[in-house]
Amino acid sequence: MKNLKTGLFTLLVALVGGFIALWTYTRYFDNPRILTVQQEQSMRYASLPTTGPGELPDLTFAAENSVHAVVHIKVTQKGGYYSSNNIFDYFFGNGPRSQQEPIRQGVGSGVIISPDGYIVTNNHVVDEADEISVVLNDKREFKAKLIGTDPSTDIALVKIDASGLPTLRFSNSDNLKLGEWVLAVGNPFNLTSTVTAGIVSAKSRDIGINPDQMRIESFIQTDAAVNPGNSGGALVNTRGELVGINTAIASQTGSYSGYSFAIPSNIVQKVVSDLKEYGDVQRALLNVNIGDVNAEVAKKYNLDKIEGVFIGRVLPGGAAEVAGIQDNDVIISVDNVPVNSTAELQEQIGKHRPGDKVTIVIKRDNKKKPFNVTLRNKHGDTEIVKGDDTPDDIFGAKFVAVSDRDKAELGIRYGVKISDLANGKFKDAGIKKGFIITQVNKSAVSDVEDLKRIIKNSRGGILVEGIYPNGEVAYYVFGN
Repeated sequence: MKNLKTGLFTLLVALVGGFIALWTYTRYFDNPRILTVQQEQSMRYASLPTTGPGELPDLTFAAENSVHAVVHIKVTQKGGYYSSNNIFDYFFGNGPRSQQEPIRQGVGSGVIISPDGYIVTNNHVVDEADEISVVLNDKREFKAKLIGTDPSTDIALVKIDASGLPTLRFSNSDNLKLGEWVLAVGNPFNLTSTVTAGIVSAKSRDIGINPDQMRIESFIQTDAAVNPGNSGGALVNTRGELVGINTAIASQTGSYSGYSFAIPSNIVQKVVSDLKEYGDVQRALLNVNIGDVNAEVAKKYNLDKIEGVFIGRVLPGGAAEVAGIQDNDVIISVDNVPVNSTAELQEQIGKHRPGDKVTIVIKRDNKKKPFNVTLRNKHGDTEIVKGDDTPDDIFGAKFVAVSDRDKAELGIRYGVKISDLANGKFKDAGIKKGFIITQVNKSAVSDVEDLKRIIKNSRGGILVEGIYPNGEVAYYVFGN
């Protein structure tokens, strides 16, 4: 009986406990309350974060700092006279009937680089100009004097008689990085003081636009909008410093279509300094024939890596040979600056003058070795080359040889090109700088000695035939 009472009591306690548990569950856990520790967090799509407005590059300082130092350049080319009759009329008839060419005008841009009026622009902006005018951002206008030109880099230096002018400071273009923001400042379509923005798309571009035989092309490529009239204008960084001179565009139409090209400031600064000091550019040379290293070259010469610039031939007695550099060597760097294309090598050497010493790292048998090289000039020594040391002056004209590239493009086999033109019979006849003389009195002209000989033996009138770089064929007649 006692055991029965104990069992009933235990059952009763269990039932009561069950009811209590059921009531507690339905009271507190039927709609459970969950305590959570919350942390502030925003949900984002799995993409790169957007840049806030305050983090965008501020280009206002660069624009305001540069726009006053960029000028509008206007050039005038006076019309000459050309003969429009049959040649035999000159010798046997009433003389030639002359027709005047129309006056030609062009526009471009320039950058003031000194308070006393020195202005850098492109050679192609002022080439063959008879008059050069400069219009400042404040609308003052000055006549400009041509100080010097360098066709191989397409740089020209002019000067106006003024003082206290705003200027742009040169920056080291070697420090320019891909993706860096830049501004193009100039006067496209005669719209003065125009600023456009873009980024550096590439460096050391050789686009083959310069026809000069000794050309140096190592352009900065940008996507800043550049149009006709921008040539000679400034390419500046976000600090308002000059990093390049805008020169060319890649276009099917003649107007901007995506990419533009500027001459690096390091080359510009060196050329301008030479023109101011010597009247001619002191071109430093390694005296080697070079080419890019590609997969084919690497395989042919068992190179362990596609890098550097390949030396096909070292010219006898030149700077490279004297230093110990050999054929089939590969140039890896110049003064610790890597070079991986002919354009990059030309840019680094082009910053120097004859007599300068540079350290060139060469790869030979896939081992690297430094060489100390003393650069030389076009005559093979380290002397200064003066602007007036060209001996051939005929009727006020000086001449250079016609490059193989010009011959191929113009379809000619010989000729001499007028590189400079002062007062004289050629200029009086209407001949312009850049004209290529192919024949005089129906005799072929292959070099300056041919030209001298033919003119010396001429009696009476002189017939000069030739072609301009744009393909325009012309002839001129004048008395001896």
